[in-house]
Amino acid sequence: MTLSRRGLFAGGAGVGGAVLLGVPGVASAAPELWAQPGSLGAPPVSGLHLQFGADASKQAVVSWHTTTAVARPRVLLGSPDGGFGQVVQAGTTTYRDAKSGTEVRVHHARLDNLRPGTDYVYAAVHDGAAPELGTLRTAPRGRAAFRFTSFGDQGTPTLGKLSNGTYVNDNLGSPFGGDVTAAVEGAAPLFHLVNGDLCYANLSTDRIRTWSDWFSTNSRSARHRPWMPAAGNHENELGNGPIGYGAYQTYFSVPDSGSDAETRGLWYSFTAGSVRVISLNNDDVALQDGGNSYVHGYSGGAQQRWLEAELKSARSNPDIDWIVVCMHQVVISTVDKFNGADLGIRESWVPLFDRYGVDLVVCGHEHHYERSHPIRGQQPNDTRTPIPADTKTDVIDTTRGTVHMVIGGGGTSVPSNALFFSPAKCRVITAVGPTDPNTGKKAPVYVLEDAPWSAFRDRDHAYGFAAFDVDPGHPGGDTTIDVTYYAVTGPYGATTAVDRFRLTRPRRS
Repeated sequence: MTLSRRGLFAGGAGVGGAVLLGVPGVASAAPELWAQPGSLGAPPVSGLHLQFGADASKQAVVSWHTTTAVARPRVLLGSPDGGFGQVVQAGTTTYRDAKSGTEVRVHHARLDNLRPGTDYVYAAVHDGAAPELGTLRTAPRGRAAFRFTSFGDQGTPTLGKLSNGTYVNDNLGSPFGGDVTAAVEGAAPLFHLVNGDLCYANLSTDRIRTWSDWFSTNSRSARHRPWMPAAGNHENELGNGPIGYGAYQTYFSVPDSGSDAETRGLWYSFTAGSVRVISLNNDDVALQDGGNSYVHGYSGGAQQRWLEAELKSARSNPDIDWIVVCMHQVVISTVDKFNGADLGIRESWVPLFDRYGVDLVVCGHEHHYERSHPIRGQQPNDTRTPIPADTKTDVIDTTRGTVHMVIGGGGTSVPSNALFFSPAKCRVITAVGPTDPNTGKKAPVYVLEDAPWSAFRDRDHAYGFAAFDVDPGHPGGDTTIDVTYYAVTGPYGATTAVDRFRLTRPRRS
């Protein structure tokens, strides 16, 4: 499929004039006109990206942002063969960055009643702006094969701070933040999971520019396939919203979980084929003080109650085979002098993962790649050490336990793959102390444990992503997910397959 602005938006080119949409196959009650950018111009369509709705076979959202008001933000939707035949108006949400005072407007066009497993083309536009094009493929309805991908901890490859006359990166980003995006797009997943710490705007001099740079880097993929995020500790920005996530909550329009306005969008779920994906914000239960403000317990247990109800619903649904959890902080880690595992998550959520048979947990936070054996149950010690249910590393029956993957090499400039304990050990945060006046953070209390749950660790590569190929199998047999971790080793998304294994479980129907 080859589309161009010239071919899709034919008409007069007078400055400040209007162009009539002239595409064969358009069915519209009235001709769609749009104003060409005038001499003063209008802000461009920036940061174009997609999200799935709760039912990924029929719901999606097209989003973009501006820092000034615009008229008639909208999306033209159509098919690759028939052109644009539908206009969907976008709603606008805003936040004002507490550091700069800049107000950001994010325009969300909600697409519903889409056809399962179908390719669409769309154009996002507002009056006076040039349209930006994208494509979307909806998820299959029911059991079908598809691929999804995952990484966390990206930052941006751009330079945003002037230091002694030289521009530097001030959000823990590196050039690999762009290379990993190219690699993901090359893998062409149905959707991509971003396991928290997206752009580290809370560390940067200009938070607005950092978010804009992150979307500019990733829109080359996120305009073609939904990038579904989890909020990490570095999405917590001082002064932005009641608990610090106002920017994140505004930029992304994720499925509604029924939470209140303060916590809207911080946890959610969606279904693609026979996979239920559950995205969590574990700053709520993690003990570590890692954001701009300490928000442990912010939901008052609401997220935990929602999580249990969601897991119970998914596991009792005969159309759902797989439960995948995406979150940021980790249950397992075998590196020294980094963040470590968190007892708060082990105590609050791991028993729920065990009770309802979660198959897979993908995380970031630690800036390397490793995975666990399937774990089920915990030792009765101070760290609640997970118990491996099996030690096979090639084919893993997830009915026996949950596999945890740390995929934190999305591009950050401070990788942790050189810090692995040998033999494998784990530092677990079991408490926090008073605020350290030198750091402004509550000091973590660590306890060291053995790591019998450790299955695979990549010492040699700092950056990469994981790809998951879902095979629905046949009635009466097994369904599988083939997992490959790809190290990203250079520009243009050059990759090397480092780890391969298969998850298997009986198909529900």
